[in-house]
Amino acid sequence: MPQRKGLENHTVGSGFVLLGFSDHSSLQGMCFTVFLVIYLAVLTGNSLIALITVVDSNLHSPMYFFLRNLSFLEICYTSVTLPKMLVGFLMKDGRISFLGCAAQLYFLVLFGSIECLLLAAMAYDRYTAICAPLHYSLLMSRGLCTRLMVGSWMVVVPVQVGQTYQVFTLPFCASHDIHHFFCDVPPLLELSCADTFWNHVMLYTIILAFVILPFSFIVISYIKIIRAILKIPSVLGRHKAFSTCSSHIVVVTLFYGSAIVAYLKQRSRDSVDTDKYLALFYTVVTPVFNPVIYSLRNTEVRIALKRLLWTK
Repeated sequence: MPQRKGLENHTVGSGFVLLGFSDHSSLQGMCFTVFLVIYLAVLTGNSLIALITVVDSNLHSPMYFFLRNLSFLEICYTSVTLPKMLVGFLMKDGRISFLGCAAQLYFLVLFGSIECLLLAAMAYDRYTAICAPLHYSLLMSRGLCTRLMVGSWMVVVPVQVGQTYQVFTLPFCASHDIHHFFCDVPPLLELSCADTFWNHVMLYTIILAFVILPFSFIVISYIKIIRAILKIPSVLGRHKAFSTCSSHIVVVTLFYGSAIVAYLKQRSRDSVDTDKYLALFYTVVTPVFNPVIYSLRNTEVRIALKRLLWTK
């Protein structure tokens, strides 16, 4: 028992090293520039989406309420990982303190889990709008939307506090080099010299609750939505109904596709680079493309943006 305590103290003092993309040392300057531009694009694009859904009265509907929350989450999500990665590129130093790593992990899984639940709520909104249009205003009231968001935070916050505590009470007595560009559960568990069986049980339970079940709900919702759309007699009506869902489908595919593969596939030394590139999709690519996807595919958003940017 005293030995375990010593190991834990050693871990707290030394912290970790995020190796990230350090194997491409000659490209550090270019990577810094590219990811800086991406981060600024994420901040600008998602801030604009959030702003127009607040100031434009035509966008005060449940769909845009959820879109505003999604944009806020994307800003928070990328701010957990990209600034630290940019500092690493600039300083050529991937060191991160023990507490810094714990904070990064906590906020990453917190925002990621809430985004999964939010995407499921957005699917329910589209299902209600297309499959029960006469009852839409009743079923998707402002109170329900608020309760869905508040409820998501109330459920996820304590669960992810528990998972973070469980991970960071492990002794990390092997290498402290994390083969990733942010602190995540699987690579951290690989560094522990203790039995991580229950950590893996909790990890897969959380994945089931906050990833697989919401994704299954989204799939079932869209099966019913597609059936309802196919029953619409006019081609124009079918196209209009589908266009209201297409942006959400693209975002769900990008986010869930990469996240599910990254967390559920078997990890190995040969797959380290693959894991990092998959993580780029759900932590960087999806947040930067969300505003583009919603503005290009949504006429109301495009009109609201023009009013905001060109109104004197």
